[in-house]
Order: sequence, then C-alpha cells, then structure tokens
Amino acid sequence: MAKTSDSTEGLETRLCGPEDRAAQGRLYELCFEQEQGETTLCWRYDANPHGRAVSLLTVTGAGEAISGYACSPRRVLALGEERTAATVGQTGDVMTHPKWRGKGVFSALDRAAMAETERRGWPVVFGLPNRKSEPIFTGKLGWLAVGRIRPWTFVLTPDAGARRERMRAGRLASAMVPWTYWRGMMRRGKLQARAAGKASTVPIAKFSAEVDDISREVERRFPWMVRRDHAYLNWRFIDAPSGLFRAHGVYEPSGALRGYAVVQLPRSGEAVGFLVDVLALDDVALAAAVDSALGHLHKAGASVARAHAMAGSWWERQLRNAGFRAPKAADFKVVIAYIHDPASPLAAAAKDPSTWYFTDGDRDDETVA
Repeated sequence: MAKTSDSTEGLETRLCGPEDRAAQGRLYELCFEQEQGETTLCWRYDANPHGRAVSLLTVTGAGEAISGYACSPRRVLALGEERTAATVGQTGDVMTHPKWRGKGVFSALDRAAMAETERRGWPVVFGLPNRKSEPIFTGKLGWLAVGRIRPWTFVLTPDAGARRERMRAGRLASAMVPWTYWRGMMRRGKLQARAAGKASTVPIAKFSAEVDDISREVERRFPWMVRRDHAYLNWRFIDAPSGLFRAHGVYEPSGALRGYAVVQLPRSGEAVGFLVDVLALDDVALAAAVDSALGHLHKAGASVARAHAMAGSWWERQLRNAGFRAPKAADFKVVIAYIHDPASPLAAAAKDPSTWYFTDGDRDDETVA
C-alpha cells in the first residue's frame, strides 16, 4: 500500500492495490454483513476492462483497517464522439468500522480519492450516496448535487409480495395493486404487439462482439453514456460473483442482434426482481427487450420488477410507458458530481443526469437492493 496522506491522530489514509484486497474484503464483510468480500472486491476493483479502481483504506497505527472507499472507472462518451471518450469515476464501498463511525475519518479518504482520480486524468467523478451521507459530500467536500434517481415498480403478480412492495409508495398504492397489475398487463400487451413478428428474444450465455456496434449507435443519442462493449458486459453481468444476472438478446428475423435486456433474479424469500440494463437500436427492439425481461422475472417468482432511473431521463419515460409505477415523492437518492476538468464535454453532461443513458447496470454496486 502506498501512503497518500499524512497520518492524523494516529490514522493513515493509503492507496490500495491487489495485495490489499484481503484486508479490504474483511472490512467490507463487517460493514455490509456480506460474505466473500475479497472475491467481490477483486472482481470489482481489478477485473473491470475499463480499468482498475481507485481504492483506499484508513488504518490505525497498529495496522487495523477502519475505513474504506473506492471509485470505479467507467469509459464514458458524449454523443458517441471518440474524441470525448474518457474514464470517469463512480464512488462506492463507503465503509467505516462501527467503532469509528461519526468520528470524521471519511473526509480524508474522499480528499485522497479525489486527488488520485485527478492525477489519473479522470475529468469527472459521480456518486449516488444515501440521504444521510449526501450532505457531507455537498456541504463539506466540494461535491455538487446535480440530480435525483428514483425507483420505478411494475406489478407482475397481484399478491401479498406486490402489496408489501407497493407499500413503499403508500397505503393507497398497496391497496391499488390489482388495478396496477391490470394496467401493467395492458401496457405489456402493447409492448408485445409492437414487437410481434419483428423481433424475438433468446437467452445469452456470453456477449459477443456483435453488441459493440449497437452500443456505438446508441451512444450517438446521449450526452453521457457508458460504452457497453462485449468485454465490459461480460465482466459486469456474466462473470459477476453473485450469479444473479440473466441476459436475453433481441434478434430480428434475419438473425441479426438488435439489442438485449439483463435482469437480476429475486433473492431467496424476496418478492423483487430487477430490470438492470437494456440496450436497443429502435423501439421494436426496446419493446421486445423490456417484455422479455418482465417475463423472465415473472417466471423466476418475482411479484414485482423494479428499475431505477434518473429523474426526467429517457429511461424514466420508457419505464412509465411500459407500465412501471412511480415511487412516492420522498423516495429518491441524490446524484452528486465532482468536476476535475470543467473543459471536458463530460463535465457539462455530468451536471444534468436527466440527459444520461443510465440504468441500474451503470451503478457501482454489483447487485441492486
């Protein structure tokens, strides 16, 4: 581990490498109550084809890891122009040992992380902090609050699980589950009619290079989009440690790939599955992709399908049109951005997430909760 800041009151903030994953993994398991921390972090920090993550630890004089932080790289373009392509960072794995919470140890980690991402030439870093930590970023550490991301829900089965999940939006939303289910089925029927005879879906075990051209075409439509080449998609979904993702390709009658959808299966005992990523060349392929995703989650036993979208974005509009229901007004996370290079085309786009192509698959966390 290379030291990146001076010790303060016996603490030291350090930049980490692959040799530190075991220590990071133990802290990860403690803070998030999850297993296989080292395996997960090796996949997330070291195997990403878009680059190695910036990750740090704060340690005591005795060498105990008490706080950690990371920024994962994503290759992003503006309107598909190669000259704008740059690595941007996304914050993640903000973790502090329970004994050290509330003692201000995180600020040094964030300053060190921003210094390192600037040194690497990343023009922008963004994050999706929880509502408690967001004021720390925007009030003390120089981050900008630039938007909101919200959960949208599609009722797949009007059962107790769906009523429980819709309670997040209020008692009325829960009571109206039968009507919401009926409305969703009507919208889903429109998706099926749009794609009938024009597109079919088939499970994908591994993404091929055929998807690269689709990503490049869709990139031209958005001021901010992560490049979805086959190497990245296979890392992000197919090789992910959880094993919870399933992908479906959308094909035209000639056999040419037109898009895909990726879902996250419901965990054991849970009622929620997630529509985590979609890519489509046109409205027909999009309709087939979304319908295929909903059908897969229903067969997998999910009562509802959920997807998060930036407020005011293209993806939010597609979810609404497909029959997904909005959350209550207070159910959102704040999107934050740290601008290193104001001259970058991505800096302007970073300040308006409503213009992004952004799905749950673009989040730093491996799985959605």
